[in-house]
Formats: sequence, C-alpha cells, structure tokens
Amino acid sequence: MIKINENFLQLEENYLFSTINKKVSEYQKENPNAKIIKLGIGDVTRPLPQIVVEAIKKSADEMGNINTFRGYGPEQGYEFLKDKIIENEYKNLGIKSNEIFISDGAKCDTGGIIEIFNPNIKVGIMNPVYPVYLDTNVMYGTAGKYDQTTKQYSNIIYINSTENNNFLPKPSELTEIPDLIYICSPNNPTGVAMNAELLKSWVEFAKQNKSIILFDSAYKAFIEEDNIPHSIYEIEGAKEVAIEFKSYSKTAGFTGLRCAYTVVPQECVANYKAGEKDISLNKLWNRRTTTKFNGVSYITQRAAESIYTEEGKKAIKENIDYYKENAKILLDGLKKAGIQCYGGINSPYVWLKTPNGISSWEYFDILLKKYNIVGTPGVGFGTNGEGYFRLTAFGDKAKTIEAMERLTK
Repeated sequence: MIKINENFLQLEENYLFSTINKKVSEYQKENPNAKIIKLGIGDVTRPLPQIVVEAIKKSADEMGNINTFRGYGPEQGYEFLKDKIIENEYKNLGIKSNEIFISDGAKCDTGGIIEIFNPNIKVGIMNPVYPVYLDTNVMYGTAGKYDQTTKQYSNIIYINSTENNNFLPKPSELTEIPDLIYICSPNNPTGVAMNAELLKSWVEFAKQNKSIILFDSAYKAFIEEDNIPHSIYEIEGAKEVAIEFKSYSKTAGFTGLRCAYTVVPQECVANYKAGEKDISLNKLWNRRTTTKFNGVSYITQRAAESIYTEEGKKAIKENIDYYKENAKILLDGLKKAGIQCYGGINSPYVWLKTPNGISSWEYFDILLKKYNIVGTPGVGFGTNGEGYFRLTAFGDKAKTIEAMERLTK
C-alpha cells in the first residue's frame, strides 16, 4: 500500500499568504466597492528596467537562430553571469566561480539546502522569521513533533528575537547549541539588520561549535547604513562556516522572472561521523544541483547579467530608492499614528507593534475592514510575532501615502 510522507501532516494546514489571500478575496467579494490597498506580500510593483527587457528580447532572438540557439545550459549557471557576480558582489572577498550556483530563487535554495544535511541535526531558527525555513525542515523531518500547546516543534531551537534584544539576538543568549543556524539580514519580517560586530559573533560561535550558518541576504540592496555587511563573507573566517543566499527578486524586480544564486565556499565542510574525514558541502550541493535542477534559462541569466551594466545599475538604484521612500512614508505615518515600529531602514519591511495588545489576526481584520489596508500578521512568522504586524514598502507610492493618511485620520 502506498504511503505518504507523514512529515507533511506536521505542517500547519494553510500557508500564511494563502490564508491572507483567501480572507481578502472573501472581503472584496462581499464589498466590491472597497478600495483595498495591499501592503502585505513582499512582491515588487515597479516594472523591469528597459535594459533588462532589451536583454530578454535579444537573448530570445538568439534562441530563434540556428547559430546562436542554446539547449541545456550548465546546471550551476553560465560563466558570463558568474563573472559579473564575482566582479560586482564579491570583489576582493575571494569567492570563486565554482562556488556560485545560479538558481530560480532564494526561496527554493533556502528550502532545498537542508537536504545535504543529516535529518537528526539540531536546527536553530530565529523566532519570528520567514516561514519557509521552518516549513521545509518540517517536510524533511528535521523539526520533530509539533506541540499544539507551545505552537513549536520539538527538535527546533527557537532563537528568540524580541523587543528585549531589539530583534537582534546574540549567540550568548542561546541555551542550546544548533548544528545549523538560519540568519536573515536584513531580516524578514522585522526589518532589522545585523551590524558587523554582531554578525562576527555568530561566525565565531559557528566556528567554535562546528556549526553551519545559512545566511539569507535577499534584501542586501536596501542596506544604507555603514557597518551593515552586504555579505557574510565580509566577516573573517565566514567562508569556513557559512552558505550565502542572494536573490534578484527584490534587488532587480525579478519576482516574475525568477533568478538568484547561492554561494557555497570550498572551505565550508561538515562531518560525516566521528573520526571520519570532513565532507565538502560545495561538492554535496553541486551533486544535488546537477541531479535535481536543470538550470535557470539562458534568457533569464542574460537578463540578470544586464543589471550589472552602468545603465542597469542606475535603473536598479532608482527602483530601490522608490521603495526606500515608501518605507520612510510607512515609518513616518505609523509614528504619527502613535504606533511603535521597527525596520524600514536597510529594509523594505516595517514591523509594528499592534495597538492596545490586540492579536495579530485581530489587527489584520481591523486594517482590512475599517481601513481597507492589507498587511501580514506577525504571528504567521512565529510565536514571537504575536502582537506584531508587517507592512511592505513594495507597493505603489501614491497608495502607500493614502494608506498612511487613512490610518492617521
């Protein structure tokens, strides 16, 4: 008799954003004249820069010519894109071409990376944090059993991110040592970012305890303050203990194109078993990639390459600045409304404390039904997110202004 993977039964029934979409659709159906402003899901709204569109057209034309047609490409990505990544993202950091893996999204790789590790390891996940980290560990069987009372999994080490530590936990606060540590900086959902000193302490912790850090830097383009690393490899020794994920989704507006990359340094190793020789994680990830992934399309990789031109960099900066201005509008509006908030600087997300101690989902309903504004309940990112709420700066500027006018009135 065929049997299912029982780990899937440990998942919460609905994905956070699916629940939000369902609630909004039902409300809109009942109130067809409501002018809803969506500041929830982190999808971009600015169109692709013209140079990216031109690169897509040109490479598409190449695919229609017998002399320039390309079939299967290298699963790890084309060298022309890797060269641009090294030149523009990792100059003087010592990252090599065979350590870069082009993918169709940081979500896919942060979810899939767990496969190269033993399912019996202890995994440390920030609370609150991006749901994909936790859910993919549940699917893989690493998370253990779900406790209905605590709303937590038995084999996950929850790293508390709260007001008490400004949502920036230190390794010294841990009571148990994780083998694998997820760090997202700038953070989704709290919008805060680790400075070099704090990130260095996590790297040193990982080296001392033979742990591996999974560093998600999908929002690095929004960093504007000094002393906030754009890459974990700016920290000495990080190549020995860290795998880094970066995405073009928010940086270049590629949410509809799908392109990202993962860096797995050759120095990054893990133990097979006591007394045995360490195994290269680069080698394992390369094997997994060549087995389960056919590579990002040639057209998409040419589009990604184009953002590293002078024209591309200028256009990308204009879009990022547009979203940064939205973040400032959100921060100013929320403060005017007397709401305590975090993030919005170095990040496209603003993390606010719900008024009067009401729950995250209660606040969702109030915003939707009273103000026709959609955001994301903080509890969807973990138990420490209860009583908080996330708004995104990826919306239209005029609508973002209108949303804050509704709140302040």
